[in-house]
Amino acid sequence: MAAPITAGLMAFGMSGRVFHAPFLHTSPDFRLKAVVERSQKKANDIYPDVISYNSVDELLADDEIELVVVNTASYTHYELAKQALNAGKHVLLEKPAAATSAEVKELFDLARQKGLHLMVYQNRRWDSGFLSVKEIVESGRLGDLIEVHFRFDRYKPVIGPKAFKEMASYPANGTAYDLGPHLIDNAIALFGNPVSSHKTLGSYREGSQVADYFHLHMIYPNQLNVYLTAGLLIGEALPAFVLHGKLGSFIKNRTDVQEDQLIAGMMPTDEAYGIEPANSEGRLITYDENQQKTVEYITSKKGDYRHLFEAVNNTIRNGALFPVTEEHITWQIEMLEQ
Repeated sequence: MAAPITAGLMAFGMSGRVFHAPFLHTSPDFRLKAVVERSQKKANDIYPDVISYNSVDELLADDEIELVVVNTASYTHYELAKQALNAGKHVLLEKPAAATSAEVKELFDLARQKGLHLMVYQNRRWDSGFLSVKEIVESGRLGDLIEVHFRFDRYKPVIGPKAFKEMASYPANGTAYDLGPHLIDNAIALFGNPVSSHKTLGSYREGSQVADYFHLHMIYPNQLNVYLTAGLLIGEALPAFVLHGKLGSFIKNRTDVQEDQLIAGMMPTDEAYGIEPANSEGRLITYDENQQKTVEYITSKKGDYRHLFEAVNNTIRNGALFPVTEEHITWQIEMLEQ
C-alpha cells in the first residue's frame, strides 16, 4: 500500500476549514501536516498535531509536503500555484484556476515541465443534486435533450467584505468568477465543450463595482441549449436543475447538505454526511407512446466530496487522469473571459 500523501493548506479560512482539512484529515490516503495562518491561529483547536506556518514560503520549504492546496483569495491563485509548482509540489487549485486562459495554459505547461500534477478543485461535480442530474441524463429517460438550466440563486444585496470579490481592480472578480466556474464545470462535465456560447453580465446592487449577475448561453450540436445563471438579487430561488427532453422533464432544487454539515463540524466519515433531507427529491416527468404522463420522485444519491480527494490520490500515486481535465478548465476560463 502506498504511503499517504503529505499535504499542506495555504490558508485556514472557511475554504481550508470546511472544504479541505476534514477530507485530508480523515482519509487514509492523506496526511494533513501543515497549514498557513498569517494572523489568527485556529487550526490546532481542531487538529492539534498540524503545524501552523506563518507564511507560504515556510510551507513550501517543508520537504515532506508533496501536495499543496492553493485555497487563497482568487486573485492570488495563478501566482501561488506557479510558486508551489516551482517548489516541486503537486497542486490542488481552488476555482477559479486563473483569470485568463493564457495563465491556465502556463500553469499546466509548468506542471508538465516539472513532472507534477495540477488539479483544479471543482467539488460541485459531487453534489447530490448534480449526481441526480447526471444519472438521469445518462439513463436516457428524457430522450434527446432540448433545453437545460443550471442556476445558483442568492439574495445578498449588501456589498461583501472580501475586496477581491467586490472590487474591479482585482482580476477574476464578481459572480461570474465566483459561482460561474461551478455552473460551467457542471455543464462541461455532462455535455463537453459547446459549439458556441454567449455571456451576459449585470451589476445591480447599489455601489457594486463588479458583475453580480451572470448568465451564459451554451449552444451544443443537435439544437441542445444550456443556460447557466447566477445572481445575488434573487429573492426566491428557482429550481437549480431543470432539464427538458423529447420524452419529458427533470426538475430538482439545490438541496445538497455537505457545506452546511461541514460548517457545523460534521466529518465526512459520519453516516449522515451528504444525505439530503426528506422531501428533497427531484421530479421526473415522462410520457409514453400514448402520451400518458408519469411523475416519479427521484431520491438523490449521496453527495460526497471524498470522491474528489480519491481522484487526487489516484492521480498522484497511480498517474490516473484527473476527472477535471486541463481541457475542461481551459474551456471554462475561455468562456468566462470572452
